[in-house]
Order: sequence, then C-alpha cells, then structure tokens
Amino acid sequence: MKTTLPQRPTTIINEAEINAILARARRSDAARIREVLAMAREMNGLDAEEVAVLMEIQDKVLLDEMFAAARFVKDQIYGNRLVLFAPLYIGNLCKNECSYCAFRLGNTELKRRTLTQEEIAAEVKILIDQGHKRLLLVSGEEYPKEGFNYVLKAIETIYRTKSGRGEIRRVNVNIAPLTVDQFKQLKGAGIGTYQLFQETYHRETYAKNHTAGAKKDFDWRLTVMDRAMEAGIDDVGIGVLLGLYDWKFEMLAMQQHIHHMEERFGVGPHTISVPRIEPAIGSTLAERPPHAVSDGDFMKIVAILRLAVPYTGIIMSTRENAETRRATFELGVSQISAGSRSNPGGYGDHGDGHDAEQFQLGDHRSLDEVVRDVASLGYTPSFCTACYRLGRTGADFMDLAKPGLIKAHCSPNALSSCMEYLMDYATPGTKQAGEELVNRELAAMPGDIGKTACDLVSRVRKTERDVFV
Repeated sequence: MKTTLPQRPTTIINEAEINAILARARRSDAARIREVLAMAREMNGLDAEEVAVLMEIQDKVLLDEMFAAARFVKDQIYGNRLVLFAPLYIGNLCKNECSYCAFRLGNTELKRRTLTQEEIAAEVKILIDQGHKRLLLVSGEEYPKEGFNYVLKAIETIYRTKSGRGEIRRVNVNIAPLTVDQFKQLKGAGIGTYQLFQETYHRETYAKNHTAGAKKDFDWRLTVMDRAMEAGIDDVGIGVLLGLYDWKFEMLAMQQHIHHMEERFGVGPHTISVPRIEPAIGSTLAERPPHAVSDGDFMKIVAILRLAVPYTGIIMSTRENAETRRATFELGVSQISAGSRSNPGGYGDHGDGHDAEQFQLGDHRSLDEVVRDVASLGYTPSFCTACYRLGRTGADFMDLAKPGLIKAHCSPNALSSCMEYLMDYATPGTKQAGEELVNRELAAMPGDIGKTACDLVSRVRKTERDVFV
C-alpha cells in the first residue's frame, strides 16, 4: 500500500478552491457538458472541475444524457447486481451533541438502550432467519464501562451466532473514530468495511451543528480514514449527511477527500453513502433541514457520483422510500439495506421502540418484499461476501475492477448467493420471482462466466451452501 507523510487536515479540504471551481462551472455550456459526459463514459473517473460542470445541468435533454451515461457506467461495472445488508444498532448512548440526531447527548425524549451480548445474539438470530448474510454494526459514540472492548465482543458475538444453516459472513462497522491501535484491533476482529461519515465538510457548518463531545473536532473526524488505512483496513466507506450545507460544495469536498486518500494510500473509498436528513425525535433541525436536497437533485447526486468514482460502491439506505430507492438503482446504486431498524433491539421489538431510534425510516418493507421487488425489476439480489474472505479488498479489488475482471467473480457469486436465499428463506411469491430472474441471467451469461455461474447455482440447488469463486 502506498503511504506518504500525512497531510495537515487543513490541506485536505480547500474551501477557497471549491468555491472558485463552483464559480467557474456556472459558465459551462452544452458543449462542455457533453465533453465531460463523453469522458465519463470512458470510466476513468472525473476530477473536481468536471464534477462541478455536471452539477450545473438544468436542461432536461442534458440531464437525460447524464442519466444515460450513469446507467451505462453502472451496467458496465456492476451489471444488474444489488448487494443487500441490514444495519444492527447495538446501542444509542452518545457523548456528542449533534443537532440532527436523536442520539445526541442532551435529548431527553430518547429512550436509551445498550444491548447485552445475549441481546445482540438474539437480534442476529432474527436477521439470520430472515436470510441476511452481511450486517453493518452501528452504535452511538459512547459505550458501556468496558469501552471499545464492547464493540469487539459484539463483533465476536455476531460471527459466533448461528441459526440452522444460516450465519452472518461479514460484519461491516460504523462506529466513532478510533486510534490506529484500536483500528488494528478492529481489523483483527475480521471486519469488512469501516464506514464513517464526515456529516459536512464545511467547517463553519460543522462547528454549528456539533457542539459537544469528541465529535466537535472536525480534523479528528476528517483524518479517521487515514488512521484506519494506516492500521491495514483497506476497505473504508465515506459519506456526507445531505441537507446540512450546499450539496454542490459537499460533492467537491468529497472529491478532495477521495483525492487525498488516493494520493496517500493508492486507493479511494470502497463505498460512498448518500443519506438525506430524516426526521428524528428531539431534533427540530431534522424536521426542517437548512439545505434540504430535492428529489431531482438527489438523483443528480447519485448519477454524478457513479460517473466521478465509477468503481466505488454507492449505498442507498432505508431512509429513502421505496419509490426513490428504485429510481436510484439504474443511476448507480450498488448496495441497499433492507428490512432495517435504527434502534437497538429493533428487530426483536417487531417495529416498536420508535422512541429509541436514530431517525425515521422511509422504506418499511421486509427483506423478503425487497428481494421480490428487486428481482421483479430485473436486478439480482446479492448476498455475496466472497471478496472480503478471499482478500479481494482495497487496491487488489480495484486491480480487478478497473479492467472489468471482477465480473467473472461477482456475477456468478451474486446468482449463487441469491439462489441460496431463495431456497432457504423466500416466501413462495419471492421464490418464483427470484428463480425466474436467476434462470434468465444464467441463459444470458456468456462463455466461461456462464459455465461457472451454472455450476455454482446447481451446487446450491443440490443443498451446498456458501459456494463462490
């Protein structure tokens, strides 16, 4: 892994440069926009100047051309696969004061809860029995007396918990920023991706919305991925909370952050998340975001990200409603949560416990309903975790992704993991929709990839499980 001496945090995000780029982009004409779109179709990514040009598109014809380019890039790199996962909230204690979050320290309306290891195992068993194979562990930024060890024990509990033939095969983690030594322990626990959002890259806005706790320190949070990657975690996920500040500024600042990671470590983020602020108990700001992002601009954000960082996964959570989520699939989204709860113990509470949740959800459908919908739309619901376990992460993943070689692994694995779900967990209607999708995909898959996929699916149908290449 490429490393250099760390940059000062103040040089990672250059606000003056961002504002200058935004000003220049306002003068872009149709010819310049089409020039950038042609470059984007070459799938080498875009720089900040080029991203800014696309953000200025208002004309419907040009907008349709950008969406078409995003669909092309998404199809070339990811095909029709959609990876599914669920968040697992283990606690909502927090020492920070964040204006938009129900978990904030001063929120007396929130019911506080931290799960015991036994309660974590019970939640995991419910998720396994639904068919999940991949979880995102989430916690407020404070732990019980045992501190960070609580998180390490939770990860061990998740991996140890089994139910029938089911298990969780990969745990990704979204927790408070850590030191390098703590990140080494996290890597040793066998996590997949470490995920954390800057929330906003605009310093003044950040300070206004984070007024207590360790999260007040903008630079400590901004450099968290440097520490994670120094510790050997090469799959990291970034994002911003859309609605705190101008989304155009946030997009360019994220480009600067990605550029910093690529310069220092030779690889950018594995995933980018695009959450919009949603209502949260005890937060008036969450009810009326200061820079609310419209549905139209939200679609532009997804499409531009797909063109700007073509080999990076884009995550769409259940903050958004089903209709919005569907519309983003073809524009670039490659991972979605399903059947989610945002409160500790939420799966065992059967939907109760809203007084303990971080924010309101927009998509309340079960995993089975989402799988059926995804398959009916022509996408392959994937539960694959092979890359993490075979070491195809970080720069090694990108070395396969950029020349298009990753499809030889991802396409067959998506179908075999989908078939495993259909046989073990799906309701009859979902199984029918899923098998029709799998059969169509197998018939259309060419050459050696098709032979590999047929072999894996056949093995699953004959009762083998967890087969992949």
